[in-house]
Amino acid sequence: MSTVVSTRSDADAGAEMRGRGRLVLAERVLEKIAGQAATEVVATTGRSGGFLGRRTESDPNARPKVDVTLSAESADLALAVGIAYPGSIRRATQEVREHVTERVETLTGVDVRRVDIDVTFLSLSDGSAPKALR
Repeated sequence: MSTVVSTRSDADAGAEMRGRGRLVLAERVLEKIAGQAATEVVATTGRSGGFLGRRTESDPNARPKVDVTLSAESADLALAVGIAYPGSIRRATQEVREHVTERVETLTGVDVRRVDIDVTFLSLSDGSAPKALR
């Protein structure tokens, strides 16, 4: 699914914009922007490698998995991230939620209605293997 974004709200701009065309954003674009924004928060990591979800490893350079549901005027995001541990998981997820919302809205003009975060593993700061959460 994709959505049409309008950045001007006054009535006079409507007539002018009809002659220019329109901007269509695919869900995949929002997924990439949200994934990149999540990696900009220090406490988050993604996973890389593996096959069918097995033997994957924590990778601070990998983007977290993101699913987007677009409606006509807003987007709902669902992220699967790893969080650095020890540390406050609640604080880290709040930082991710705020940063991803701000970046997606700024870069696309799409209103982010909800950001769900699924912490799928903890990345230990001592360099040992991550612990999967069940």
